Amino acid sequence: MLTISLCDDNASERAFLKTLVLDWAAQSGTSVRLQEYPSAEALLFAYADCPPDILLLDIEMPGLSGVELAKRLRQDGDKLLQIVFITAYSDYIAEGYDVAALHYLLKPVSREKLFSVLSRAVEKLADDGRTLLLELPDETALVPVRDISHIEVLKNYVTVHAGRDYTLKMPLKEIEAELDERFLRVGRSYIVNLFFITRVTRSEIFLKGGGAVPLPRGAYEKVNRAIIGMRR
Repeated sequence: MLTISLCDDNASERAFLKTLVLDWAAQSGTSVRLQEYPSAEALLFAYADCPPDILLLDIEMPGLSGVELAKRLRQDGDKLLQIVFITAYSDYIAEGYDVAALHYLLKPVSREKLFSVLSRAVEKLADDGRTLLLELPDETALVPVRDISHIEVLKNYVTVHAGRDYTLKMPLKEIEAELDERFLRVGRSYIVNLFFITRVTRSEIFLKGGGAVPLPRGAYEKVNRAIIGMRR
């Protein structure tokens, strides 16, 4: 059962979205529990009792805006929630990166685009729930793939950076085969999670949390294209 929340202060907009979501659910064979909220405050009040998997969130609302609500939810630690902003203006798109929004949909919402985004959200929920099984010398660790910022290899040892460091003897190719499209191989020694990148220069990739990865000569354009491709 997939829980989808619609948050929009306009009742007619919510009704339109509800119709589209139910059509997508019937077409895709997905069981859906729908929740409707007329304000960000109303959703925030009910959130702990029944958090959604996917949130279709209007940005321009009286009181707490959609962007402010999304920031609160992320600050509270909800990393799995798939946020889709819905707005009449394209000016807000840059703000979505701060809260890892899956996508922006401009009003009036296109049926085809919404269907595509909902299907993508379901795929990403499955990916974000994946873990890597790492057999270390003194322990076995299950590491959420979404938490991995980068991976590096030194001789025969691989270090996985995911909040803490996990070092084990393992070929880089073997661990690379278990990752998905959000990860990019950079040279011979590094794999980087594209969603952790904050800045790229000709010589380095800078990551959230203060880490950095050296960028091989000629790889700058490849990294930029990969980042742009993931944001589309």
